[in-house]
Amino acid sequence: MTEVEVTLEKIKVKPEPIHYVSNKDFLAAILERKALLKEAEENGTTPPQITNYLGECVIKIATKLATKGNFSGYPYKSEMIGDAIENCMVYFDKFNPEKSSNPFSYYTQIIYFAFLRRIAKEKNQFHIKHKIIQSVGETVLALQQHDDVEFVNGF
Repeated sequence: MTEVEVTLEKIKVKPEPIHYVSNKDFLAAILERKALLKEAEENGTTPPQITNYLGECVIKIATKLATKGNFSGYPYKSEMIGDAIENCMVYFDKFNPEKSSNPFSYYTQIIYFAFLRRIAKEKNQFHIKHKIIQSVGETVLALQQHDDVEFVNGF
């Protein structure tokens, strides 16, 4: 064996990473949808539904982002993901391929801010519940109509 052959054997080829959403395929599907939307607008027909592939991409992005460290500890993850998917569907056709060729980042940002809005809503609801519990007082919360035995509230 020559020195070049030995060196080539030592070099390990790293396989290309497998992404859960291919940006290239995602962009191609969006461009296809844009063409269908333009055709529907010219014909005066209703716009087509979002394809299963595009919907799956949005769901995968939202689900994966929900597992990141800054969102992983919340008990209302499913609401966060639901809000994010809803926001993506509302703004789905606003993506402009002339400005950017990266739909993955566009929808990731929509999902990220939807998560932040849900967290803010849940924190607000928690504070409202806490204020109601404080204002009502312990005696009202301690006994209910169907309770036979008197007990002390732990609040």
